[in-house]
Amino acid sequence: MKQIVIISGKGGTGKTVITAAFAALAKNKVMADCDVDAADLHLLLHPDIKQRQEFKGGKAAIIDKEKCTKCEKCIEVCRFSAISKNNDEINPHTKNFGVGININPISCEGCAVCSYICPVGAIQMKENISGEWFISDTKYGPMVHAKLGIAEENSGKLVTLVRKKAKEIAERQNLDWVIVDGAPGIGCPVIASISGIDCALVVTEPTLSGLHDADRVIGVAKHFGILVKLVVNKYDLNMEMTKNIEKYCKDNNIQLIGKVSFDESIVKALVEGKTIIEYPDGKAKKEIIKIWNELQK
Repeated sequence: MKQIVIISGKGGTGKTVITAAFAALAKNKVMADCDVDAADLHLLLHPDIKQRQEFKGGKAAIIDKEKCTKCEKCIEVCRFSAISKNNDEINPHTKNFGVGININPISCEGCAVCSYICPVGAIQMKENISGEWFISDTKYGPMVHAKLGIAEENSGKLVTLVRKKAKEIAERQNLDWVIVDGAPGIGCPVIASISGIDCALVVTEPTLSGLHDADRVIGVAKHFGILVKLVVNKYDLNMEMTKNIEKYCKDNNIQLIGKVSFDESIVKALVEGKTIIEYPDGKAKKEIIKIWNELQK
């Protein structure tokens, strides 16, 4: 079993288009969408959800107003200004808002200091449901994906869970490939996406910022000892910059595994909710097929 992740230094480079194409081309595989903050692989693979689970990514402080003595010690120790005192009735139907000590769940970072400092035990830490994860069937095979709630944290933890479930499916069904649509950038979700992977395919664009962002994410992958290959998407829009990227790859011993032309058929396929492999033959389709064939080697 080989695990391949498609990543990029920034969003919008076309990594999901290429991931979906690989899903259509590969045999005996499972897909994992690890861009949990803005998941969109499902838009092209149209999964039929078979299993849905809540994701609890952390804890938040809850105050019991009946126990609270309004000593305000919790307000003094909260570094995030999440706790305040209010003398006006706002909402009598909730434990967190209204007269007395209030905890703002959006500002609360779940550090639990307030629960330790409370002399009467009025503050408890409650697990926070911050998203969902799914196991689905697609016409190309099983898929594991997730959705993180708005402004929720612990996306790296959710990415790790998605990858773990995808790997379990691959081992249980004796599959050959785990194809991962990774998160953009260089943050925690990306590190969770690439850890323990066999190959990271970096997708970039022929722009100065595209090369800069690709260099950053390549640096992260190399730090963790991950084999890196690079694809230039829409390379023919800026041939001078494409040559600079080719020189960068040569100077840094990175295999430039392929270049994908700007092709309106990709846009048309996206509008119809199809992978480029399902669409009539075009330059981009042929080039992506070549990239997949090369990647398998």
